[in-house]
Amino acid sequence: MILLICFCQHSLYAQKSLRLENDWQFLKQDIGGIWEAVRPVIKNNPEAVPVWTNVTLPHCANADDAVDPDGFYYQGASWYRTQISLENPYAKGRTLLHFEGAGQKTTVYIYTTEVASHVGGYDEWTVDITDAVEAFKKNPVYQKQFKGRIPVSIRTDNSRDLEMIPSTLSDFSIYGGIYRHINLVYAPPLSFDKLFVAAKVENKSRQGKLSVRARFFNPDNIGSADISVKVTDAQGKLVGQSRKKLVGLNKDAQLEEIIIEAPRLWSTENPDLYTVEAIAINGGDTCRISEQAGFRTTEFLSKGPFLLNGKRLLLRGTHRHEDHAGVAAAMTDEMIRNEMLLMKEMGANFIRLGHYQQSRYVLKLCDSLGILVWEEIPWCRGGLGGRIYKEQAKRMLTNMIEQHYSHPSAIIWGLGNENDWPGDFTSFDTSAIKRFMTELNDLSHQLDPSRKTAIRRCDFCKEIPDIYSPSIWAGWYRGVYTDYKEFTKKEFSKVNHFLHVEWGGDSHAGRHSETPDIALQQFMHNNDTANFIKSVKAAKDGDWNESYICNLVDWHLKEQEKMPRLTGTAAWTFKDFSTPIRPDNPVPYVNQKGVVERDLTKKEAFYVFQSYWASRPMVHIYGHAASIRWGKKNEKKLVKIYSNCDQAELFVNGKSAGVKKRNSQDYPAAGYHWEVAFANGENMIHVVARKGKEIVTDTIRFQYETASWGKVAKAILDKIAETDGEVTLQVKLVDDQGHQCLDAANWVRFGLTGDGKLIDNLGTSTGSRYVQVCNGVARIKIKKNNGASVASAMLEGISTVFIDIKK
Repeated sequence: MILLICFCQHSLYAQKSLRLENDWQFLKQDIGGIWEAVRPVIKNNPEAVPVWTNVTLPHCANADDAVDPDGFYYQGASWYRTQISLENPYAKGRTLLHFEGAGQKTTVYIYTTEVASHVGGYDEWTVDITDAVEAFKKNPVYQKQFKGRIPVSIRTDNSRDLEMIPSTLSDFSIYGGIYRHINLVYAPPLSFDKLFVAAKVENKSRQGKLSVRARFFNPDNIGSADISVKVTDAQGKLVGQSRKKLVGLNKDAQLEEIIIEAPRLWSTENPDLYTVEAIAINGGDTCRISEQAGFRTTEFLSKGPFLLNGKRLLLRGTHRHEDHAGVAAAMTDEMIRNEMLLMKEMGANFIRLGHYQQSRYVLKLCDSLGILVWEEIPWCRGGLGGRIYKEQAKRMLTNMIEQHYSHPSAIIWGLGNENDWPGDFTSFDTSAIKRFMTELNDLSHQLDPSRKTAIRRCDFCKEIPDIYSPSIWAGWYRGVYTDYKEFTKKEFSKVNHFLHVEWGGDSHAGRHSETPDIALQQFMHNNDTANFIKSVKAAKDGDWNESYICNLVDWHLKEQEKMPRLTGTAAWTFKDFSTPIRPDNPVPYVNQKGVVERDLTKKEAFYVFQSYWASRPMVHIYGHAASIRWGKKNEKKLVKIYSNCDQAELFVNGKSAGVKKRNSQDYPAAGYHWEVAFANGENMIHVVARKGKEIVTDTIRFQYETASWGKVAKAILDKIAETDGEVTLQVKLVDDQGHQCLDAANWVRFGLTGDGKLIDNLGTSTGSRYVQVCNGVARIKIKKNNGASVASAMLEGISTVFIDIKK
């Protein structure tokens, strides 16, 4: 049973739908049985062990350990418990717990009674606890031990299980915990389970038709109800309504079809939304449910491109995992909102939600921001399991489609990812995978004929879904990035609807290189694309500097501008995220392909995307995080400016280096590149860019180093900042002459003894106690806790260095 939260009203009582966030206790291990969670405990007695900790929800069991460089993340049972006071206002109402997501297997108890269980870490589900609560109230401990409160215990489990999706071979952490909201819902005897709104455009967009269906939660088998439907536009104006007596409430029911004259179309630039509210009245009880809807047409033309409302739209996309520094999957609404706003600021109009159903709030934000969505189930790698495995996949596909059906942003339902990857079973049967993929494809079209299906990277299944994305990765896992268009054309011809998702590469935030710029100079002078940056496999042979990734992204975006039949792409990925299969990355256990770090700190590549995609005028000089550049005295060095403005003028140390006009095909940086000589020592670069009457500027300062350096001889540990009780430490690697080793990429391990605490396990370049240095430098923060500490930095083959952190 899956319920949306009902907004229920009663003539004598206020609405009751509450988020259960506070007063929870957490235990990161299994217990001997449910009795251990609820038995009476006297302090210092054996029953007080194990010790529970206080937490608030949402909460992820792997908030810290997913990116702990010294250990594999916890996979096992965890427990949550609380006590709740219930005041259901309905005489014959039901009391429900609505889970928006918990991983990966969840069991719910009222006192010692198991009420329900669920398998699947990403779809929503609901537990009716009414009967269990009433039975518990008859137990003397209800008053004696629990003082009239109801003990709720929840076991979550992310243990490895070959008969569960996603596979533990997946390149992302499979988290445990209650990492999305739990809602306490009081429902009257008749309430809404779901509202399905289909918005169609008719008569050449002069009319819109809203088809409104409902599914009821009707445990008492009530026979009829008075139903009304109201439609309001984005300004709150009533634009449609209906009323009727509805009989037969135990199956999906068509409530109404409402015609809207001259509807405002939903688009990525103007995401106009209508609110559809359904009201059910039975006796003295009234229940309401609402969904937002948008009128739009979508069409994937044969061999491309994509049309939104009849006009070509190049899908400019990215990806996201539900993962964030310090909290893992338990992102707050504010964190999610800030992330999605950054995507929109970058200029994205499309997102693939990898590789599972995501929070309802993500879809709501996509609706309101104008970001089209490919959402998929977590059938990812490993092969194909048995009956239980398949049932879970079908159930999660059904839940995803039904729970996100009304969102105008959703245009594609994904059926799987990298299903050509074996490893979880003794045999890998491609025929069986094809048959099951066909079942999922048919199920998706049955549930929602209006949307396309898609998969990524499984060539032997590419003819089954409506849309297919192969694996290309030009310039990272394969070839050179200047081969991107050639690779794409070959794949484009193989399927009817091609959409390229997952491209890009890893970058270690703060690591920069002069080498890509030298190669660019050679390219600009020789115009020899065939020999341009001939790295065999940058993922393996490169040092993951930001300079290279900016060049790779720049080239891809330049080419996409001139591919008229391209449906679109989605770069992998927007934000760095944790993964258990990458312990040796510069930030251990982190996939670093994001254009922002795991805490949303922007990398340089963010601005490359923004310069091609954003409409609001912007300008950014490459190298804000590069405090030092290096080279020979009087050597011409490349300066790149990323901007969407029509023209830009560069100033170097106060002198104009010339005005240039933007040309997306003038690589690199759409024509905004200059070769200039820097002064020894401090330099300042300033740019003034114009777009129409608007002017935007940017400035950076840096040191230019002409001295060469030798091998790393020692480390220097300094305090470089202190704010509000937080100290920033920097370790710098130098040679025996004291010159910073700007190509150093050594591993450093930070340590701390005393009152303070390392701010680590964040999965960022400045939030890991074990990390690779960037151009000879690494940083970390310490929380002083109003005390004194001694910090250390240890590197292999070099004497450990220490620094006192005074109170």
